[in-house]
Amino acid sequence: MAAERPSKAKIGDDGVMAPDPLEASERSELSSIASSLEQISRRVTEMADAASKAKRGEAAMNLIAVERALLGAVRRLERLMTGGR
Repeated sequence: MAAERPSKAKIGDDGVMAPDPLEASERSELSSIASSLEQISRRVTEMADAASKAKRGEAAMNLIAVERALLGAVRRLERLMTGGR
């Protein structure tokens, strides 16, 4: 069975598929998730700072990596909510 090709109406001038518009309930849920991730990121940042001050370098480094991943997820959710890429 052949893969279904996207309709031309959903492909932008740059050849990239346009994002599907979000329903209001989806946008609201994603906004709530993004807010939660931001709060968790702040908590992780506090833990990373404490680990760094306590000279626990490996823990601090791993917590900073987690913080970056969380902030990346927040940015990606925000782009999804605004229809950006």
